[in-house]
Amino acid sequence: MFSKVIKVYFKQSSRLCSTKSNIKNLLENSATFVDIKPQHSEQEWATLPYPEGSKPRVQGDYDPSSKINPEDTSVILFPGQGTQFVGMAKDLLKYPMARDLFELANHTLGFDLLKICLEGPQKELDKTENCQLAVVVTSLAAIERLKEERPNAIDKCVATAGFSIGEITSLIFSGAIPFEKGLKLVQVRGHAMQMACDEIESGMATVFYGPDSRLGYACKRAKEWCVERGIEDPECTIANYLYPHCKVVAGNLEALNFLEKNSKEFKLKRIKRLPVSGAFHTKLMEPALEPFRKALRKINIEDPIISVYSNVDGKKYRNAEHIAKQLPKQIVKPVKWEQTLHVMYERGEGTHFPRTFECGPGTSLKSILKQVNAKAWDNCISIKA
Repeated sequence: MFSKVIKVYFKQSSRLCSTKSNIKNLLENSATFVDIKPQHSEQEWATLPYPEGSKPRVQGDYDPSSKINPEDTSVILFPGQGTQFVGMAKDLLKYPMARDLFELANHTLGFDLLKICLEGPQKELDKTENCQLAVVVTSLAAIERLKEERPNAIDKCVATAGFSIGEITSLIFSGAIPFEKGLKLVQVRGHAMQMACDEIESGMATVFYGPDSRLGYACKRAKEWCVERGIEDPECTIANYLYPHCKVVAGNLEALNFLEKNSKEFKLKRIKRLPVSGAFHTKLMEPALEPFRKALRKINIEDPIISVYSNVDGKKYRNAEHIAKQLPKQIVKPVKWEQTLHVMYERGEGTHFPRTFECGPGTSLKSILKQVNAKAWDNCISIKA
């Protein structure tokens, strides 16, 4: 047992040295964020939802003096990592501005992101540094489809939120972060998080449970089990709050294996692994924080034109300064999506709900909304990619 602990210690020490070296290289070679001058019109995103100088919009329900009818407004939601699939964006290419958006993304990033979306392979698309970019650009391309099919949904949008990486999509959409610089930010985030994933084998799993389940205790026992086997400072915690009796747990692979093997003991109904490469939104992502903060400081963040809600606490961003301070926390803090939906759709009795549009790959956010607020779900449409 002692020799096993020694081996684990030296293995983790080696990884720590490698992590420090990787962080140093990433900081030195992170995106320059120099403004890119488009070579031709196809490399400009000419249809930014909210032109410079637009006046901020707010949801009528939060302003008692407002006479805005909620049914005449809309809310737009953007999905996160894990929704990607080979062939995504294919149905969007018939919309000229969606094609132009990918053209600009390819030019900005220096590689063919669209080809990875369309052709994969899945293993390549699932890499954190690729799938985060793919989900963001595909989601914004879905906005171009929404503009074509339902222009009022954009014109009368009053609020937006995104799940995990989708939060950066929502900040780009709201005008708080420029598109090209937003992509560079996502690129740094993806590389930094993949770097953290490579240092410690970890993952995520959706857990379905009942009122008599002991999920918190199960996570505690999983960490104790890891410590007993020589794993230093293991993690096993709730990373995503989805809806009642459904959460995502993230941590060391050994901890997730423990939960799966002992699910009956803790009365967990079902555990489903997610197609991600690490324990996102936990302390295991701490190596990604400094590269992301440095990249974020290179961006001139603006006050968003519409309300944007933070994953960290479910509350609305107050201004650009608040975004700069709060956004990095999202990498290591759990996504409080259920709480965010409660805040976004809080209404007085008898008050109507806005229309909701989920823009991006998959329909996961619409499914979650049904579990949290069935009345709001009645007016929700997925703009599929």
